[in-house]
Amino acid sequence: MTDVFTPKKRSEVMQKIRSKDTKPEMKIRSGLHRLGYRFRLHDKNLPGKPDIILAKYRTAIQVRGCFWHYHECNNGHIPKSRQEYWKPKLKKNRERDAKNDRLLEDMGWRVIVVWECQCASKQGLADVLRNINMRLKKTIGS
Repeated sequence: MTDVFTPKKRSEVMQKIRSKDTKPEMKIRSGLHRLGYRFRLHDKNLPGKPDIILAKYRTAIQVRGCFWHYHECNNGHIPKSRQEYWKPKLKKNRERDAKNDRLLEDMGWRVIVVWECQCASKQGLADVLRNINMRLKKTIGS
């Protein structure tokens, strides 16, 4: 399948993609807030600047886009064009994620990864929030 945009227009479109305050991240933040959790965002002092930090629970939540972090779902594919660029780029993103998650865990933080595709439906989002809530309640109970 050929790209519907010119290379210049594709570049403009890609540059507008945000790394903070994405729709999935905002959904998770809103849900956590409704559940009564208070959190910080993008702490520069922690490896990888986690999206959501719940210091009371020593928990960092990473909300990852399926494309950019090469998730094994339909959205996490390598584009057909310029694969010599995209394959190493997405592989490097995955390696960086794993390294930052390991560093956080070594510092005593629990890391919860939420994928964009998990938040796509209302039921999926509800399931994710229920899972996070259960894990956080277990942390306080132990």
